[in-house]
Amino acid sequence: MNFFRRGGAHERSPATSRPAGYRSVSYHPLRPWQVQERRFRPSRFGRRGLDPDDVHEFLNRVADDLSTVYDALGVSRQETTRIKDALRHWQSEQARRRNVGAFR
Repeated sequence: MNFFRRGGAHERSPATSRPAGYRSVSYHPLRPWQVQERRFRPSRFGRRGLDPDDVHEFLNRVADDLSTVYDALGVSRQETTRIKDALRHWQSEQARRRNVGAFR
Protein backbone atom coordinates (compact mmCIF):
# COMPACT_ATOMS: atom_id res chain seq x y z
CA MET A 1 0.00 0.00 0.00
CA ASN A 2 1.68 3.18 -1.14
CA PHE A 3 -0.21 6.38 -0.50
CA PHE A 4 2.56 8.45 -1.96
CA ARG A 5 2.82 7.28 -5.55
CA ARG A 6 2.09 9.86 -8.18
CA GLY A 7 -1.46 9.76 -9.48
CA GLY A 8 -2.53 7.00 -7.11
CA ALA A 9 -6.12 6.84 -6.02
CA HIS A 10 -5.02 7.14 -2.41
CA GLU A 11 -2.54 9.98 -2.80
CA ARG A 12 -2.80 12.23 0.21
CA SER A 13 -3.07 15.96 0.00
CA PRO A 14 -0.14 17.96 1.36
CA ALA A 15 -2.31 19.15 4.24
CA THR A 16 -2.96 15.61 5.52
CA SER A 17 0.52 14.25 4.94
CA ARG A 18 2.50 17.28 6.10
CA PRO A 19 4.52 16.57 9.22
CA ALA A 20 3.36 18.45 12.29
CA GLY A 21 5.65 21.03 13.74
CA TYR A 22 7.81 23.81 12.47
CA ARG A 23 7.20 23.64 8.73
CA SER A 24 5.10 26.26 6.99
CA VAL A 25 1.88 25.46 5.16
CA SER A 26 3.70 26.04 1.88
CA TYR A 27 6.04 23.11 2.58
CA HIS A 28 5.31 19.98 0.55
CA PRO A 29 7.12 16.74 1.44
CA LEU A 30 9.30 15.31 -1.29
CA ARG A 31 7.71 12.31 -2.99
CA PRO A 32 9.56 9.38 -4.54
CA TRP A 33 8.25 10.13 -8.02
CA GLN A 34 9.55 13.71 -7.71
CA VAL A 35 13.03 12.39 -7.00
CA GLN A 36 12.88 9.85 -9.84
CA GLU A 37 11.67 12.42 -12.37
CA ARG A 38 14.05 15.20 -11.29
CA ARG A 39 16.36 16.19 -14.13
CA PHE A 40 19.24 18.64 -14.07
CA ARG A 41 20.46 20.90 -16.81
CA PRO A 42 23.69 19.85 -18.43
CA SER A 43 26.70 21.89 -17.44
CA ARG A 44 27.61 24.81 -19.65
CA PHE A 45 30.03 24.35 -22.48
CA GLY A 46 33.57 24.04 -21.24
CA ARG A 47 32.58 23.30 -17.64
CA ARG A 48 32.77 19.97 -15.93
CA GLY A 49 29.65 18.38 -14.57
CA LEU A 50 28.28 15.21 -13.06
CA ASP A 51 27.73 12.00 -14.97
CA PRO A 52 23.99 12.00 -15.71
CA ASP A 53 23.79 8.21 -15.35
CA ASP A 54 25.32 8.38 -11.87
CA VAL A 55 22.94 11.16 -10.86
CA HIS A 56 19.90 9.23 -12.12
CA GLU A 57 21.04 6.04 -10.39
CA PHE A 58 21.42 7.93 -7.13
CA LEU A 59 18.06 9.65 -7.50
CA ASN A 60 16.40 6.30 -8.10
CA ARG A 61 18.00 4.89 -4.94
CA VAL A 62 16.81 7.89 -2.94
CA ALA A 63 13.31 7.53 -4.40
CA ASP A 64 13.23 3.83 -3.47
CA ASP A 65 14.29 4.66 0.08
CA LEU A 66 11.67 7.40 0.33
CA SER A 67 9.02 5.01 -0.91
CA THR A 68 10.01 2.45 1.73
CA VAL A 69 9.89 5.08 4.47
CA TYR A 70 6.50 6.39 3.34
CA ASP A 71 5.11 2.84 3.20
CA ALA A 72 6.35 2.18 6.74
CA LEU A 73 4.86 5.48 7.87
CA GLY A 74 1.50 4.48 6.41
CA VAL A 75 1.58 1.14 8.24
CA SER A 76 2.57 2.93 11.45
CA ARG A 77 -0.32 5.39 11.09
CA GLN A 78 -2.76 2.51 10.57
CA GLU A 79 -1.46 0.75 13.66
CA THR A 80 -1.70 3.98 15.66
CA THR A 81 -5.32 4.40 14.57
CA ARG A 82 -6.09 0.79 15.50
CA ILE A 83 -4.55 1.22 18.96
CA LYS A 84 -6.35 4.52 19.56
CA ASP A 85 -9.67 2.96 18.56
CA ALA A 86 -9.06 0.00 20.89
CA LEU A 87 -8.19 2.36 23.75
CA ARG A 88 -11.33 4.44 23.18
CA HIS A 89 -13.42 1.28 23.16
CA TRP A 90 -11.79 0.07 26.39
CA GLN A 91 -12.28 3.46 28.06
CA SER A 92 -15.94 3.54 27.03
CA GLU A 93 -16.45 0.03 28.37
CA GLN A 94 -14.82 0.97 31.67
CA ALA A 95 -16.97 4.10 31.99
CA ARG A 96 -20.11 2.08 31.23
CA ARG A 97 -19.21 -0.47 33.92
CA ARG A 98 -18.59 2.29 36.46
CA ASN A 99 -21.91 3.92 35.63
CA VAL A 100 -23.82 0.63 35.91
CA GLY A 101 -22.17 -0.06 39.30
CA ALA A 102 -23.04 3.44 40.57
CA PHE A 103 -26.78 2.89 40.00
CA ARG A 104 -27.03 -0.43 41.89
